Amino acid sequence: MTDEEGAVAAPNDTVADDDALYVLTAVLLTPAQFPSVLGDDYPAACAALAVEPCAEGYGLVLGQDRSGARWTVVVDDVSLVAVAIAAWDCGMEYDLSPDDRSVVCALPGWPLPVAVAAPGVAAPHDPLPDPEAEGTAPAPLAPPDTDAWGPAQRRMGADEIAHQWTAWREQIDDATAFTAPPGAGPAEADPGAEPEAGADGSAPAAGATAESGPEPEPEAELEVEVEVDVETGSETVAESEAGTEAPAAGASFGVHPGVRRALAQAQGYTDAPPPPGRVRSSFAAGEARMLRADGPGWSLVARTDDIAFVLLDEEPGEVLPVGRGTELPRLLKALDALAVRPA
Repeated sequence: MTDEEGAVAAPNDTVADDDALYVLTAVLLTPAQFPSVLGDDYPAACAALAVEPCAEGYGLVLGQDRSGARWTVVVDDVSLVAVAIAAWDCGMEYDLSPDDRSVVCALPGWPLPVAVAAPGVAAPHDPLPDPEAEGTAPAPLAPPDTDAWGPAQRRMGADEIAHQWTAWREQIDDATAFTAPPGAGPAEADPGAEPEAGADGSAPAAGATAESGPEPEPEAELEVEVEVDVETGSETVAESEAGTEAPAAGASFGVHPGVRRALAQAQGYTDAPPPPGRVRSSFAAGEARMLRADGPGWSLVARTDDIAFVLLDEEPGEVLPVGRGTELPRLLKALDALAVRPA
């Protein structure tokens, strides 16, 4: 689970009537908070669920029906879902039972890994196709394939770095982190680069059963990659199988062409604002903000008072640090100014 996605678990007895779901978890789908596995920005995430990107957003309620089938119910009562998430996050019970009038649609499957299951029903499975749909029913939603690397896994990796910032930041010494990355500053970026248009797992419920994968801390002497634990729905930090060494002090961070491209396109966002949700700002310790930005083939995570990390589609599992230098603070400040924030 990541705080950016806002997914939490419901008490396992949260069920309304015979036709409703055992609610297992809920997550917000708004310009400021949405499951990044769905897309680079809010409109893309909405498109993945075939709903309109309305300004108010939606709530996604994930659960099982009486047969055990997985369903994702999209509701327009964002406040109700937000209250339920806040209550569950504080360890309180809350019966999330959206009114039928607030239901926008019900989609088969789950777009996110869910580490729990409803008691007393069959194991989670995709519902059978509706015979009356005659092949027009949407394919069941499913979490990204954890054996592959692509945009969804890249965004999930960036989310996890934001969630475990301290562990990742400890791998970079200050002498390196505060050295300007040669060629990485926006002032040296390709002026012709333009941003392109766009295309959050959950905690165990009370009494529910789930298995959790190991989450070892990353080791400073090895380069690290991001892996997704299917059972827990969270990402874990693991040593690179190749055993390559982490960047040494004084390494020229930011010289990777993909990093230069990402920084140039991020700088472009400050001139031509991207779609809502492409740049997001959330709370961080002190007076800093945690920034998440995505673009075609790249994801960036940074603290406004610190360094940045970039993940690239072309570099599976690799996390590329960007030293703070003199240009990065200006870029992060500008991105924070245009970013959407949770209400």
